[in-house]
Amino acid sequence: MTQTIRIPFLDLVTPHRELRAELLAVVERAWDTAGFIGGPMVEEFEREFATFCGVKNCVGVNSGTAALRFILLASGIGPGEIVITVPHTFIATTEAISQAGAQIAFVDIDEATYTMDPQKLREYIETRCNFDRNRGKLIERASQRVVHAVVPVHLYGQTADMDPILDLAERYNLVVIEDACQAHGAEYFSKKDGNWKKAGSMGAAAAFSFYPGKNLGACGEAGAITTNDSGLADRTKMIRDHGQAKKYYHDIEGYNGRLDSVQAGWLTVKLRHLEAWNESRRSLAQRYHELLSELSESIVLPREADWTRGVYHLYVVCVPDRDSLQSYLAEAGIGTGIHYPIPLHLQKAYAHIGYKKGDFPVTERMAEQILSLPMFPQLRQDQQIAIAEKVIAFVNSKIGAAR
Repeated sequence: MTQTIRIPFLDLVTPHRELRAELLAVVERAWDTAGFIGGPMVEEFEREFATFCGVKNCVGVNSGTAALRFILLASGIGPGEIVITVPHTFIATTEAISQAGAQIAFVDIDEATYTMDPQKLREYIETRCNFDRNRGKLIERASQRVVHAVVPVHLYGQTADMDPILDLAERYNLVVIEDACQAHGAEYFSKKDGNWKKAGSMGAAAAFSFYPGKNLGACGEAGAITTNDSGLADRTKMIRDHGQAKKYYHDIEGYNGRLDSVQAGWLTVKLRHLEAWNESRRSLAQRYHELLSELSESIVLPREADWTRGVYHLYVVCVPDRDSLQSYLAEAGIGTGIHYPIPLHLQKAYAHIGYKKGDFPVTERMAEQILSLPMFPQLRQDQQIAIAEKVIAFVNSKIGAAR
């Protein structure tokens, strides 16, 4: 009798076992000092993560969603102003925009990278907006609303093509806020500046999530803001802590968005392993490329643009009969994921905006065909071989049936 293999989509147990002593020491430190919210452990993580990202400031908060919302609020977005992003992302991106009082506008993604297509951004600006030079504002013609910001999403561990996005933003006085929630340690080569830059260091600010499954994951909910703008960092610090400039002195209304010390301590421990984990992910991705290379005419494998060093938060393939492949792998004991099956512009939550099927064809096509294969630093070679064999067997059976 053939034994069913069991390969999880994500393994969160092994790394915590490996770091058990260090992580428990963080808890004991919190117990011994009663420093549960903010304090030295949060400040230590903020310093180390800022250095890792190559920025001056890091502000720890309680989620990636809060990080993006707080950046928008701190950037001075006005009620009803427009923020441009992509429909191929997790809803947290757009929730943060709406919760900051802004309006969402979508542009389509690039078919090769699944990130914002700079040409589609240009088309939106040039065909749907006017630039009011007297006010220095970009105005959407149909709604007469001010376009305030652009949120490119670094997805699956690969950065968006930032040079053309930043050029457009500079020309039209837009704030660029990176959604870097899936890109911890990813890099972008700026041809304009002639150097590599870390995700989270290119826009006015960036939002990171440390949800447990991320490349750098907390043991619960956590997030961070990175920025070179010290004034913006100070404003987000106030927003995360009920608008306090100092205790009981509230300059503005804020939120309870603080990062707790245990999460910060765990993140500091894990941050020191992140580069090695990311390199492991890159090696695993290369092995997937090699194992699945014979399927190049049947499955689209992840394509890493020449301007990015991806960190493979996810390994996403594109296959026409995605649902059948997922079921086939599940029967074989192999976990997979779909990120994301329903584009945001077609979600019930955004029906009121008025988008319809066909508005963003690349996103819609990808949503029907993408499948995420197991990807985590501790994935073994024999497990990858088993996964590849099952994928190849499925595709070959489909080809044989078609013949």
